[in-house]
Amino acid sequence: MSRIQSWISMLQTDPVGFLLYLLYLLVTVLLSLILHEVAHGYVAYRCGDATAKWMGRLSLDPRKHLDPIGTVCMLLFGIGWAKPVPVNPRNFRNYRRDDFLVSIAGIVTNLSLFLLCTALAVGVNALMYQPEFLQEMKAYFGTLEYLISPYYVYGNNIAYGGVTQEMLSVMANPWLMYVQRFLLNMATINLSLAVFNFLPIPPLDGYHIFNDLLFRGRFQLSGQAFRVAQVALLVLCFSGLLSELLYLINSNVFSAVTHLFLLMTGGA
Repeated sequence: MSRIQSWISMLQTDPVGFLLYLLYLLVTVLLSLILHEVAHGYVAYRCGDATAKWMGRLSLDPRKHLDPIGTVCMLLFGIGWAKPVPVNPRNFRNYRRDDFLVSIAGIVTNLSLFLLCTALAVGVNALMYQPEFLQEMKAYFGTLEYLISPYYVYGNNIAYGGVTQEMLSVMANPWLMYVQRFLLNMATINLSLAVFNFLPIPPLDGYHIFNDLLFRGRFQLSGQAFRVAQVALLVLCFSGLLSELLYLINSNVFSAVTHLFLLMTGGA
């Protein structure tokens, strides 16, 4: 509900900015969900199962991947999913190994995109602001993380809109703000997808990963138990309880990674 309330507030105070924010959000959600599913299908194909390829799922066409409920959850709550890629484990060359590789492929893709976009956002940050301003911020806060991370006021204004005239006045290249906004949205969305899908709850990837690692793929749920787990997952999503937990994890992971990149570039 907090996200919906903030959207209503943004729409009332800055309609144009809100529409731009929705455009960034829609593009990053579509890209992140599609690449996650294509990664599953491609790794399955390399492991001997061409089911996804035969069914046209090795495609960037959103219509082939998006799940209506999962996409709405991703937009409203920051956690969601796409249509699972069809996989036939009987075609795998090595069942346990290949099932693990296919299951973790989406998470690895999302984490890779998160790291890449965060690193680029840190680089863009150094070019976007005036050097004197960056020096002042670093001297005052001890780090430039507050300018980058969407979990702080400065970074939030860049990532989601609401940039003030005061912020614009200290920018050397204001147009880079739009580049960084895309990068920060991609980073946060992909981190959210990676952490969410790592949960060991059916039908998420984490269920298969932990089954392969802990039970050697032998743990099997009945059809009824599988459906109950899916309903429980939906209840957790819509209740907001899961969002709070994932927010805590995501904010700490984002902070640690941003701090690492800033250390490498002298910004922390």
